[in-house]
Amino acid sequence: MGRNTISLFQPRVETTWATRLLVLLATLLIAGCGTKGPEYDPTASWTVERLFQDGKSEMDSGNWRLAKERFIAVETRFPFGTYAQQSMLNLAYVQWKDKEPELGLATLSRFQQQYQNHPATDYALYLRGLINFTPPSAVFSVLTRQNPGERDPKALRQSYAALTELVERFPESRYATDARKRVEWLINTMAENEMLIARYYYERYAYVAAVNRAQIVITDFQGVPAAEQALYIMMMSYDRLKLTDLRNDAERVLLQNFPNTTLIAKGFPDKYSIWNPLRLF
Repeated sequence: MGRNTISLFQPRVETTWATRLLVLLATLLIAGCGTKGPEYDPTASWTVERLFQDGKSEMDSGNWRLAKERFIAVETRFPFGTYAQQSMLNLAYVQWKDKEPELGLATLSRFQQQYQNHPATDYALYLRGLINFTPPSAVFSVLTRQNPGERDPKALRQSYAALTELVERFPESRYATDARKRVEWLINTMAENEMLIARYYYERYAYVAAVNRAQIVITDFQGVPAAEQALYIMMMSYDRLKLTDLRNDAERVLLQNFPNTTLIAKGFPDKYSIWNPLRLF
């Protein structure tokens, strides 16, 4: 009878140990999952100094993806202090270099809103000017020989506004000299953009619109090279409109300012290089 009792309860003892083993394995598995975080984020325990310096090293090496991760981590984990402020500027630069100019401009806007009197405001303005100065489409201009005046005038004006503000507010800034050169180029390019629009109207027989656009080049961008074609457009538009006196005045001003002009004798030059596919349309 006693042996039967022992035999009856033996399976229950084995089941209890199996259950305990399963519970133990499940506990170890859960504990293991909880320790995988640092494996996926090796920077979890890094100090702000190490995060920032590593991001700067990646930026200097052109590793834009990792640089962005580091600077975002600095700003997220340590939102106060000089490291976060400098990380925001560095992030804007890296986003621009990684062909994300819109994100770079948005980051700069956040920086300028949060730190209106920051000592690096001159650099923020300079970087904003650069991002708008060289949009992604400008890269292909080397191959297409695209006239800079054909680029998006909105970006040109935004670059001009940022760089002009830099020169006016921070004339002694280390970025001011380069900014002045870019402003001069932008003035000539924006004037050429207006001239191309005036020529567009002229070639489509919208002579009044062509005159109005050409006058912008003369009045708003004095002394620019594009003024030669702008005056010629005015002269020819007045001629088509049978406004002889105005036509003769435009010709006189053209010859007075550009005595060696060939426009009267040869007409407009070709808009595009032979390598520019835009000339096919």
